[in-house]
Amino acid sequence: MKTSPLRRIGFAALAVLLAGTASACSDDTTTAPAVALEPAPAEQQLAGDCPATVVVQLQWAPETDSGPLFGLLGPGYTVDADNNKITGPLVAEGKDTGVRLEIRAGGPAIGFQTVPSQMYVDQSITLGLAHSEHAIAAAGQQPIIAVTTLLRNSPQMLMWDPKTNPGWTGIADIGRSGKPVVVSKGQLYPDWLVARGLVRKEQVDASYDNSPSRFVTDPSFAQQGFANAEPFTYEHEVRAWNKPVGYQLLKDVGYEGYARTVNVRADKLAELRPCLRKLVPMIQRATAAFKADPTHVNDVVIDVVERNPKLSPYSAELAAFGSRALIDGGLIGNDTDGVLGSFDEARVQRIIDEFGPILRAGGANVPTGLTAKDLVTKEFLDPAISVTG
Repeated sequence: MKTSPLRRIGFAALAVLLAGTASACSDDTTTAPAVALEPAPAEQQLAGDCPATVVVQLQWAPETDSGPLFGLLGPGYTVDADNNKITGPLVAEGKDTGVRLEIRAGGPAIGFQTVPSQMYVDQSITLGLAHSEHAIAAAGQQPIIAVTTLLRNSPQMLMWDPKTNPGWTGIADIGRSGKPVVVSKGQLYPDWLVARGLVRKEQVDASYDNSPSRFVTDPSFAQQGFANAEPFTYEHEVRAWNKPVGYQLLKDVGYEGYARTVNVRADKLAELRPCLRKLVPMIQRATAAFKADPTHVNDVVIDVVERNPKLSPYSAELAAFGSRALIDGGLIGNDTDGVLGSFDEARVQRIIDEFGPILRAGGANVPTGLTAKDLVTKEFLDPAISVTG
């Protein structure tokens, strides 16, 4: 998820347990100092091709796993805490593209609705972030199509206390133990773990409330997490814990879902095509810049969180750790075709083939015959954009 890391909007229990960091007080709407921007070259001018304001719906609160999007946010942006959104000039390599960018928080800010659902409720949303399995679940009634992805692999993981469970080295050990696997309601991957035989159905406990208090009090079970958040927060910011956790990423046990895919509504693809031809390569370049040096994005994310009193603290140390975990962990990079932000269509089809039956069994309207081309398109990607590593 967000579906996301020590997921951070307005959880009082978390605020009590977090070490001394505190969010800065601010007015409900604050604006960063304006800066005169050089105009982008004609081929990067978006006015007339894109909406006057490109609206992006996040899955959760602002964090560096959505970093490339914040790399497109120019100076002089406004933080609107009442509406949990940030608005400023949309820039390409620091130059003004002629339109605005609005980034909206998800999760509690949208009543815990899924991003595909929110995109169909709110017509003003241009792009929405999602995980592969959520796009599959929505395909029957709220179809979305991914035009690029910010991450090539998911940072989702299961974590445990190595002292309480010294024999656990991975998710298979959790399954063999029979102990609970505590996740938040609405997560789809636990059913996949069950279908894979990695855990038993009766182990899955969907009562996680995003607070560390239960784990701190009784660390006998496994808990959901994200590799770019919980390993740091539990060791350094949850003062009632303050020690390492053990964990394994889902990708290391065969989960192939993409995380942070950038999507449009399927019925708006044709309308947005002129915009996407220019905008998607900008997102790719912003992803490459973030991978090369996340410092600017880290600073922007820290600032927008500090200026929204509704958001739980996001420290500079956590931002730095989270970005490095994504970069050094190989979660950002070229796909099998050598293109940054691209998709492996065979992999997408495997995700459909695995999650489709699981989701149908749970009541989701997943169309029969759903294919990778229904969920992703490489039409707008610039094949010349790639990174090393």
